[in-house]
Amino acid sequence: MTEEVIYRQESQNDFQEVFELNNKAFGQDNEAKLVNALRDNPNVFIPELSIVATKNEKIIGHILLTKINIQDDNKNLHESLGLAPMAVLPEFQKSGIGGKLIRYGLETAKKLGYRSVIVLGHEHYYPKFGFEPAEKWNIKAPFDVPSNVFMAIELVKDGLKNISGTVIYPKEFETV
Repeated sequence: MTEEVIYRQESQNDFQEVFELNNKAFGQDNEAKLVNALRDNPNVFIPELSIVATKNEKIIGHILLTKINIQDDNKNLHESLGLAPMAVLPEFQKSGIGGKLIRYGLETAKKLGYRSVIVLGHEHYYPKFGFEPAEKWNIKAPFDVPSNVFMAIELVKDGLKNISGTVIYPKEFETV
C-alpha cells in the first residue's frame, strides 16, 4: 500500500529537510536561505503557515506564507500575507501536491483570521485557486513585474475592499 501524503505544520526537526527540498526544487539555495531568514523574523513568520507535505515521513513539499503590508497613498499599512516560496521535490511535481499545499495554506490562513494573500507566480497556475491580478484592487508590486503574474486572493468576502497601494515585502526578500 502506498503511503498517503500528509499535510501539516512544519516543526523544528523539519528545517534542514525543508532547506534541502527548496534547494532541489529551485536548483539553487536562494529560496532555501529565504525560508531560513523569514523563519528568523518573528514580525513576519507565522509558524502555522509554514506547511510541509510528507510521504513516508519524508518531506516532499513546502509552502510558506508570511506577513506583508500593503501601503496606500496616505502611508497607511494594511496587513496581508505573501505566498512564497512554494516548493515540491522534482519527482513529485505535477502530481497535485503543490495545489493541495496552496489550498491547505489558504484555509489555515483564513482560520487564523487573515483576509488576503498576495502571490508573484505563474499566470496560468494560481488563478485555479482563485487568485486574480492584484491590479483589480489597484495593488501594485514594489518592483517591475507583468501585472498578470502579480496576483491576490480575498480569503473572506471583501477582504481587500478599500485596500489599495504597493506591497511591502519583508527585507528578507531583498536577498532573493
